[in-house]
Amino acid sequence: MPASRTSTQESPSRAWVSKAPPRPGWGAVATATAASVTGLVALVAAGKALDQVLLIPPLAASAALVYGAPGLPLSQPRSVIGGQFLSAVTGFVVLWAAGGSAWAAAVAGGLALGVMQLARTPHSPAAATAVIVVATKPDAALFLPLLVLATAVLVLIGIIAGRTRAGSRYPAYWW
Repeated sequence: MPASRTSTQESPSRAWVSKAPPRPGWGAVATATAASVTGLVALVAAGKALDQVLLIPPLAASAALVYGAPGLPLSQPRSVIGGQFLSAVTGFVVLWAAGGSAWAAAVAGGLALGVMQLARTPHSPAAATAVIVVATKPDAALFLPLLVLATAVLVLIGIIAGRTRAGSRYPAYWW
């Protein structure tokens, strides 16, 4: 018969659960949620004003990082704006070189990671932007400035939200 556990021993499942980071406080959750909703709605509003689509799925993921994990390197303005821009450019290069197939989109997403790492602008949602560029074939002259505008809006709202959050400021660094 197995020995019983003492109060100092944890079950394997309990030990696994306890390694997760603590849940943020209600204030942090409220601030992150309000900033995320504000940022994404601002993209829709700006898109409507410009008669363009600014809210694309990778930007919702960018918002989650900027507002939910503002201290991470992936969330800093350099990575958000630079990573998205470089990944989109990577997507356009792959689109030009290989066409708009699913295979090319997959290659673009993978290459975007390497480009971001070389440029020290890691931002995981941006790899999806490279995929979207190849899959949807947007006009680069329109898409790239709108993408920079959209990421700048997300960062600006992150800065404002960071001023309301106790204990930490966003961004941790600019460049």
